[in-house]
Amino acid sequence: MGNSSRKGEGEEEEEGAKGGEEAEIIEKKKEEEEEVEQELPMGVEELFESGDPVLDLSYRKFKRLPSRVSGLMHLEKLYVCGNSLRTLPDSISQLQGLRILALDFNKMEDVPAAVCQLTNLTRLYLGSNRLMSLPPEVRNLQSLRCLWMESNYFQMFPLELYDLPNLKSLQIGDNRLKRLPPDLWRMEALRGLWLYGNRFETFPKVLLRMEGLEILDLDRNKISEFPSLKRLHALRLFSYDHNPVDSPPKVGEEVLVVGEGAAEFLEKREARNERRRKAAEQEAEELALAGEEPVIHGILKNSSSNSKQAVVTVGDADIKEEEAREEEEEEEEDVEVPVTEYDGAELEYDEEGVEYETEELICEGDGFEYEGDELQYERAQMDYEYEELEDTGRQDEGA
Repeated sequence: MGNSSRKGEGEEEEEGAKGGEEAEIIEKKKEEEEEVEQELPMGVEELFESGDPVLDLSYRKFKRLPSRVSGLMHLEKLYVCGNSLRTLPDSISQLQGLRILALDFNKMEDVPAAVCQLTNLTRLYLGSNRLMSLPPEVRNLQSLRCLWMESNYFQMFPLELYDLPNLKSLQIGDNRLKRLPPDLWRMEALRGLWLYGNRFETFPKVLLRMEGLEILDLDRNKISEFPSLKRLHALRLFSYDHNPVDSPPKVGEEVLVVGEGAAEFLEKREARNERRRKAAEQEAEELALAGEEPVIHGILKNSSSNSKQAVVTVGDADIKEEEAREEEEEEEEDVEVPVTEYDGAELEYDEEGVEYETEELICEGDGFEYEGDELQYERAQMDYEYEELEDTGRQDEGA
């Protein structure tokens, strides 16, 4: 019994010694991590001391965010993309002045809880991580207008986004979506929606109810048939390239279209416009020969003679006949779209970085550029440009 007792005591002492050694190893690792953090890359110390509201720590090989960042209360824009971050410290929630946070090209499997406490964020970039879902707390980001989370692993559309009333730009391309929820129309503020590079085999019908959309990108899916999009009166750009179709759907007169068959329809549109111009010129010449003032859009052109108040309709039987013929052609073609040609190869989204948005929405592309009041679409190789970031958008990095 005595030997047994002494043996038990010896084992306990040995286990205690091992536990102490493990504790020392853990403590040593913590000290080493702190020392590594203190050895900041060249130039970073100066950035901390500058007082600049914009801090760019991109591509610095950080495995964890330097603790000093959480003390920079003056920060409005923080870029830490292209590192090896798996999360952020809880203390980052102290940066309540942050409006823009770029976390793309890291190793995050979850959105850090502290990010969901940054309630003044207007732009959040989470692309090229390892995300499969969003936490319920993302609903706290009530000021968010732009969310980019392309190149992740979303199989289901995150319903948490329904509770973001100001979200206008949603980039969720290059994920694994096969369908959209039938009540997606609830996101009434959405103006730009990027769904390229997913796994759609049919056109999501719920999109036909999203009448506020101005940009819709469905490139690189497996959709073989598109319905008419003419009911989307706000639509200004529709991209369907690299789907198994050879012609665009019907769209409004102001919509630019990118995809297979675009060149052919562009030529036809130009031909129609040219016929109309010639008919208008001929009508003006005939009126001039008859001594009458030419009429523009049904209103008598201004002249020195104020006595002429007669109003006539532009285009007589010839014009009407031309318009009727054009309508018949459009019905036969089953297309009424002004389109533009995409002359590049398969669209690629460079993982070297992304170039952020203009005032409201932007997506880049080869072969065309769309510039509206609040939107730009000019698909080119994406790249970060922080030097000229201002409050107006992606290239000048908006609020």
